Amino acid sequence: MQTVTVSPKYQVVIPKKIRKTLHLRPGQKLQVLEYNGRIELIPERDIQELHGFLKGINTEFQREDDRV
Repeated sequence: MQTVTVSPKYQVVIPKKIRKTLHLRPGQKLQVLEYNGRIELIPERDIQELHGFLKGINTEFQREDDRV
């Protein structure tokens, strides 16, 4: 676990290892959530990055009668 410091302007620096792992770019937007007393940052992705992310998903399942 890495530690960051909140600046007087309430800014934090995301550690380089995490930036590289998540492929974050300068200017990229992050959604900020408070959940159970902690802060979560969720990167927003471009629609082009989502192309093909469902490839291989199993669509063979039994649908409920009212959902057909």
